[in-house]
Amino acid sequence: MQEFRNIAVIAHVDHGKTTLVDELLKQSGTYTAHQKVEERAMDSNDLEKERGITILSKNTAIRYKDTKINIIDTPGHADFGGEVERVLKMVDGVLLLVDAQEGVMPQTKFVVKKALSLGLCPIVVVNKIDKPAADPDRVVDEVFDLLVALGANEDQLEFPIIYAAARDGFAKYNMSDESKNLVPLFETILKHVPVPTGSAENPLQLQVFTLDYDNYVGKIGIARIFNGTIKKNETVLLAKADGEQIRGRISKLIGFHGLDRIDITEAESGDIVAIAGFETLDVGDSIVDPNNPIPLDPLHIEEPTLSVVFGVNDSPFAGLDGKYVTSNKIAERLESEMKTNIAMRYENAGEGKFKVSGRGELQITILAENMRREGFEFSLGRPEVIIKEENGVKLEPYEHLVIDVPDDFTGTVIEKLGRKKAEMKAMNPTGDGQTRIEFEIPARGLIGFRGQFLTDTKGEGVMNHSFLDFRPLSGEVEHRKNGALISMENGTAMGYSLFSLQERGVLFVDVQYKVYAGMIIGEHSRPNDLDVNPIKGKPQSNVRSSGADEAIKLVPPRKMNLELALEWIENDELVEVTPINIRIRKKYLDPNLRKRMSR
Repeated sequence: MQEFRNIAVIAHVDHGKTTLVDELLKQSGTYTAHQKVEERAMDSNDLEKERGITILSKNTAIRYKDTKINIIDTPGHADFGGEVERVLKMVDGVLLLVDAQEGVMPQTKFVVKKALSLGLCPIVVVNKIDKPAADPDRVVDEVFDLLVALGANEDQLEFPIIYAAARDGFAKYNMSDESKNLVPLFETILKHVPVPTGSAENPLQLQVFTLDYDNYVGKIGIARIFNGTIKKNETVLLAKADGEQIRGRISKLIGFHGLDRIDITEAESGDIVAIAGFETLDVGDSIVDPNNPIPLDPLHIEEPTLSVVFGVNDSPFAGLDGKYVTSNKIAERLESEMKTNIAMRYENAGEGKFKVSGRGELQITILAENMRREGFEFSLGRPEVIIKEENGVKLEPYEHLVIDVPDDFTGTVIEKLGRKKAEMKAMNPTGDGQTRIEFEIPARGLIGFRGQFLTDTKGEGVMNHSFLDFRPLSGEVEHRKNGALISMENGTAMGYSLFSLQERGVLFVDVQYKVYAGMIIGEHSRPNDLDVNPIKGKPQSNVRSSGADEAIKLVPPRKMNLELALEWIENDELVEVTPINIRIRKKYLDPNLRKRMSR
């Protein structure tokens, strides 16, 4: 019998979860001497590395003294709350990381609420104590106040505190202690995280909390063993959430050590393993003893709040960049995404369109970005919130929004949010010329707000939001104020015409960029849409005159990435996504048809 500890690392986005897990792996001697390891090794996906955020929860295991510690690194962004929620069911304790300068943030609140409701006791790690503006005492008070506000019990309020700088690889019990290594953290985990309940002697009970897919062995379920032992090639019973029971064989049993997955023949109660052998395996399903089946309660997954329509690209430039352009290929790709990503749903809306629903814009744009890199070409419609109906009342999702802005811009931000039906709940100066303002706002009001917010605060504002609940539908929310500059010709954009067009608004295209009729090349400075000709060249004549050859000066265009474009568009517009380009266009390219449809 070996000893286990199962912990999850939870925190707001960018408070240092993955960096801390890196150091735990290094200092526990999990890596061999010759093993070369990248920074933030747990963020394995390209997008995670580029953005510096964790998107998928991942698990690893380390050995400290004679104990195996299973660690799950969770995402900090509210759009991936579904991941965090499931993971917390599988662990016996949580490391709650809080930035020593920023303190408690909205996602901290979101994940702590889930952990407390499951009865988990947190170990509070005040991270980044090496920051110049760090104030660990204030942060500890904030965490205590948060736990009280969320209704924590006495055991949960007696949390141990560790002060750490994960990047520099040290942790200590008191600020005055010497900064050496992470031993204080290892010792605290052994002392305060409960030993898993359950026994190897009981009938088998195992529950799946994350899915993976392998082309050779099919679906892989990453699961926690709550009772009993499991062996490779053993016959077991799969108990699904709807009560269906399927007999089958464990074809592969995988254990975790560091970043490696190791084939094992047997695992016992308390451990976290990966299993294969069932094609119909889903998150929340139980694997039980066929002679004495005792299924576990299925997991509750929160509903999606936002949907976006993916469609076949039908622009004049369709098929020039992409490898996969047909609706069959897009449907296949979305189908395979749904196999492992259970917080999302998709349905076929006919005519080569697919409605994909998720927890937020970020979650959907990450799927779109991954598809784009795989060679897909498609179009995206404007994100729409999902409206539910209960007892004849229409309900829409609300978000808890927290904004940190320099004091000079608070008035502008409050005014803009007021127009979007936001209700201010708190406003506190955080020192160093910054103010933190909290709002409750309909999710509709946040669509398209980020770009405007960054402009209003000159790029210095920080906004974070997390899902609150569904409430009765509020009135109309203000949309984009400015119209679009629409190309009326097919061809290549010329410097001469762009120079005269830049007085009309902000351009999205550069010189020599290929355009087509109906494509949006910029944002108009007025509320109406304007048809323009960006391909007109300079008329050449054989008469020279002074002043006619003045050099043209072009303002650099606004680069629209996928997220900005998706936030910017209105209902009659689409984002055209290809592996090389992101273009914005009108749904109806013909101006006469557009006028007819707008009536």
